[in-house]
Amino acid sequence: MSLLIERAHYFVSAHNMRQLPPDEGAEVAFAGRSNAGKSSALNALTRQNALARVSKTPGRTQQLVFFRVTPEAHLVDLPGYGYAKVPLDLQAHWQAFIDQYFRTRQALRGLVVVMDIRHPLKEYDRQMLSYAVQRGLPAHALLTKADKLSRSQQMISLNKVKKELHEAFGDTVGVQVFSGESRLGVDEARGIIGGWLGL
Repeated sequence: MSLLIERAHYFVSAHNMRQLPPDEGAEVAFAGRSNAGKSSALNALTRQNALARVSKTPGRTQQLVFFRVTPEAHLVDLPGYGYAKVPLDLQAHWQAFIDQYFRTRQALRGLVVVMDIRHPLKEYDRQMLSYAVQRGLPAHALLTKADKLSRSQQMISLNKVKKELHEAFGDTVGVQVFSGESRLGVDEARGIIGGWLGL
Protein backbone atom coordinates (compact mmCIF):
# COMPACT_ATOMS: atom_id res chain seq x y z
CA MET A 1 0.00 0.00 0.00
CA SER A 2 2.81 2.42 0.89
CA LEU A 3 4.38 1.89 -2.50
CA LEU A 4 1.05 2.44 -4.27
CA ILE A 5 0.39 5.81 -2.66
CA GLU A 6 3.86 6.94 -3.75
CA ARG A 7 2.68 6.60 -7.36
CA ALA A 8 0.31 9.55 -6.93
CA HIS A 9 0.59 12.08 -9.74
CA TYR A 10 -1.35 15.13 -10.87
CA PHE A 11 -4.50 14.14 -12.76
CA VAL A 12 -6.92 17.06 -13.16
CA SER A 13 -8.14 20.28 -11.50
CA ALA A 14 -11.79 21.30 -11.21
CA HIS A 15 -13.20 24.75 -10.53
CA ASN A 16 -16.85 23.63 -10.74
CA MET A 17 -18.92 20.42 -10.69
CA ARG A 18 -18.86 20.03 -14.48
CA GLN A 19 -15.07 19.76 -14.47
CA LEU A 20 -14.93 16.88 -11.97
CA PRO A 21 -13.71 13.53 -13.29
CA PRO A 22 -16.23 10.66 -13.52
CA ASP A 23 -17.80 9.81 -10.15
CA GLU A 24 -16.36 6.31 -9.82
CA GLY A 25 -13.74 4.41 -7.88
CA ALA A 26 -12.62 5.79 -4.52
CA GLU A 27 -11.20 9.12 -3.46
CA VAL A 28 -10.03 10.69 -0.20
CA ALA A 29 -10.26 14.46 0.22
CA PHE A 30 -7.74 16.61 2.10
CA ALA A 31 -8.83 19.87 3.71
CA GLY A 32 -6.98 22.38 5.80
CA ARG A 33 -6.70 26.06 6.50
CA SER A 34 -4.24 27.81 4.23
CA ASN A 35 -1.36 27.75 6.70
CA ALA A 36 -1.94 24.30 8.23
CA GLY A 37 0.66 22.39 6.22
CA LYS A 38 -1.70 20.47 3.90
CA SER A 39 0.64 20.51 0.90
CA SER A 40 3.57 19.37 3.03
CA ALA A 41 1.43 16.55 4.46
CA LEU A 42 0.42 15.37 0.98
CA ASN A 43 4.04 15.46 -0.13
CA ALA A 44 5.17 13.49 2.94
CA LEU A 45 2.43 10.87 2.53
CA THR A 46 3.36 10.28 -1.11
CA ARG A 47 7.12 10.63 -0.48
CA GLN A 48 7.33 13.35 -3.11
CA ASN A 49 8.80 16.81 -2.80
CA ALA A 50 6.50 18.71 -5.12
CA LEU A 51 3.29 16.75 -5.66
CA ALA A 52 1.31 19.48 -3.94
CA ARG A 53 2.57 23.04 -4.15
CA VAL A 54 4.08 24.34 -0.93
CA SER A 55 3.61 28.07 -1.04
CA LYS A 56 4.73 30.94 1.14
CA THR A 57 1.53 32.64 -0.01
CA PRO A 58 -1.44 30.92 1.70
CA GLY A 59 -4.49 30.07 -0.39
CA ARG A 60 -2.80 29.12 -3.66
CA THR A 61 -5.02 26.05 -4.20
CA GLN A 62 -8.10 27.51 -5.89
CA GLN A 63 -9.59 24.36 -7.38
CA LEU A 64 -10.18 20.78 -6.35
CA VAL A 65 -6.94 19.13 -7.45
CA PHE A 66 -7.08 15.39 -8.15
CA PHE A 67 -3.98 13.21 -7.80
CA ARG A 68 -4.24 9.73 -9.31
CA VAL A 69 -2.85 6.83 -7.27
CA THR A 70 -4.40 4.12 -9.47
CA PRO A 71 -7.13 4.42 -12.13
CA GLU A 72 -9.63 3.63 -9.34
CA ALA A 73 -8.08 5.66 -6.50
CA HIS A 74 -7.47 9.39 -6.11
CA LEU A 75 -6.37 11.92 -3.51
CA VAL A 76 -8.23 15.23 -3.72
CA ASP A 77 -6.70 18.50 -2.49
CA LEU A 78 -9.50 20.87 -1.47
CA PRO A 79 -9.10 24.68 -1.55
CA GLY A 80 -7.67 25.96 1.70
CA TYR A 81 -8.96 29.26 2.92
CA GLY A 82 -8.67 30.90 6.26
CA TYR A 83 -5.87 33.30 5.67
CA ALA A 84 -6.30 33.30 1.89
CA LYS A 85 -6.52 36.82 0.54
CA VAL A 86 -9.20 36.19 -2.07
CA PRO A 87 -12.40 38.04 -2.96
CA LEU A 88 -15.52 37.19 -0.98
CA ASP A 89 -17.38 36.08 -4.10
CA LEU A 90 -14.65 33.51 -4.80
CA GLN A 91 -14.84 32.25 -1.22
CA ALA A 92 -18.63 31.95 -1.68
CA HIS A 93 -18.06 29.95 -4.87
CA TRP A 94 -15.67 27.58 -3.10
CA GLN A 95 -18.15 27.17 -0.26
CA ALA A 96 -21.01 26.24 -2.60
CA PHE A 97 -18.79 23.97 -4.72
CA ILE A 98 -17.37 22.06 -1.73
CA ASP A 99 -20.83 21.77 -0.18
CA GLN A 100 -22.21 20.21 -3.37
CA TYR A 101 -19.15 17.98 -3.73
CA PHE A 102 -19.65 16.57 -0.22
CA ARG A 103 -23.40 16.10 -0.65
CA THR A 104 -23.30 14.36 -4.02
CA ARG A 105 -19.91 12.73 -4.64
CA GLN A 106 -20.37 8.96 -4.41
CA ALA A 107 -16.67 8.14 -4.91
CA LEU A 108 -15.71 10.06 -1.75
CA ARG A 109 -14.61 7.56 0.90
CA GLY A 110 -13.19 9.77 3.63
CA LEU A 111 -11.86 13.17 4.64
CA VAL A 112 -8.50 14.11 6.12
CA VAL A 113 -8.48 17.48 7.89
CA VAL A 114 -5.01 18.94 8.36
CA MET A 115 -4.57 21.25 11.37
CA ASP A 116 -1.53 22.96 12.86
CA ILE A 117 -1.10 21.16 16.20
CA ARG A 118 -0.48 24.56 17.84
CA HIS A 119 -3.79 26.00 16.57
CA PRO A 120 -6.26 23.11 16.08
CA LEU A 121 -10.02 23.02 15.64
CA LYS A 122 -10.67 26.44 14.16
CA GLU A 123 -14.10 27.14 12.71
CA TYR A 124 -13.09 25.93 9.24
CA ASP A 125 -11.79 22.62 10.65
CA ARG A 126 -15.03 21.97 12.49
CA GLN A 127 -17.06 22.88 9.42
CA MET A 128 -15.18 20.43 7.21
CA LEU A 129 -15.49 17.65 9.79
CA SER A 130 -19.22 18.36 10.01
CA TYR A 131 -19.54 17.87 6.23
CA ALA A 132 -18.04 14.39 6.54
CA VAL A 133 -20.02 13.38 9.62
CA GLN A 134 -23.30 14.56 8.06
CA ARG A 135 -22.56 12.39 5.02
CA GLY A 136 -21.68 9.41 7.22
CA LEU A 137 -18.09 9.47 5.97
CA PRO A 138 -15.09 8.62 8.13
CA ALA A 139 -12.83 11.56 8.94
CA HIS A 140 -9.31 11.79 10.32
CA ALA A 141 -7.50 14.79 11.74
CA LEU A 142 -3.76 15.22 11.19
CA LEU A 143 -2.18 17.48 13.81
CA THR A 144 0.70 18.71 11.67
CA LYS A 145 3.94 20.52 12.50
CA ALA A 146 4.26 18.29 15.58
CA ASP A 147 8.05 18.56 15.32
CA LYS A 148 7.69 22.14 16.60
CA LEU A 149 6.48 20.84 20.00
CA SER A 150 8.04 18.60 22.62
CA ARG A 151 6.67 15.07 23.02
CA SER A 152 4.76 16.05 26.16
CA GLN A 153 3.28 19.13 24.45
CA GLN A 154 2.21 16.92 21.52
CA MET A 155 0.37 14.58 23.89
CA ILE A 156 -1.36 17.45 25.70
CA SER A 157 -2.63 18.87 22.40
CA LEU A 158 -3.59 15.42 21.06
CA ASN A 159 -5.62 14.56 24.15
CA LYS A 160 -7.35 17.93 24.16
CA VAL A 161 -8.34 17.58 20.50
CA LYS A 162 -9.48 13.98 21.03
CA LYS A 163 -11.74 15.12 23.87
CA GLU A 164 -13.24 18.00 21.86
CA LEU A 165 -13.80 15.83 18.78
CA HIS A 166 -15.46 13.13 20.86
CA GLU A 167 -17.79 15.66 22.44
CA ALA A 168 -18.69 17.13 19.03
CA PHE A 169 -18.78 14.05 16.80
CA GLY A 170 -18.66 10.92 18.96
CA ASP A 171 -16.29 8.23 17.68
CA THR A 172 -16.60 9.12 13.98
CA VAL A 173 -13.39 11.21 13.74
CA GLY A 174 -9.88 9.88 14.29
CA VAL A 175 -6.92 12.05 15.25
CA GLN A 176 -3.13 11.70 15.33
CA VAL A 177 0.04 13.76 15.60
CA PHE A 178 1.91 14.24 12.32
CA SER A 179 5.00 15.90 10.94
CA GLY A 180 5.97 16.00 7.29
CA GLU A 181 9.37 17.30 8.40
CA SER A 182 10.27 14.39 10.71
CA ARG A 183 7.84 11.90 9.10
CA LEU A 184 6.18 11.33 12.48
CA GLY A 185 2.84 9.59 11.94
CA VAL A 186 3.27 9.14 8.19
CA ASP A 187 2.87 5.35 8.23
CA GLU A 188 -0.19 5.54 10.51
CA ALA A 189 -1.90 8.06 8.21
CA ARG A 190 -0.98 6.07 5.11
CA GLY A 191 -2.61 2.99 6.62
CA ILE A 192 -5.89 4.81 7.23
CA ILE A 193 -5.98 6.49 3.81
CA GLY A 194 -4.97 3.30 2.03
CA GLY A 195 -7.75 1.43 3.79
CA TRP A 196 -10.34 3.98 2.65
CA LEU A 197 -9.06 3.78 -0.93
CA GLY A 198 -9.02 -0.02 -0.89
CA LEU A 199 -5.28 -0.17 -1.68
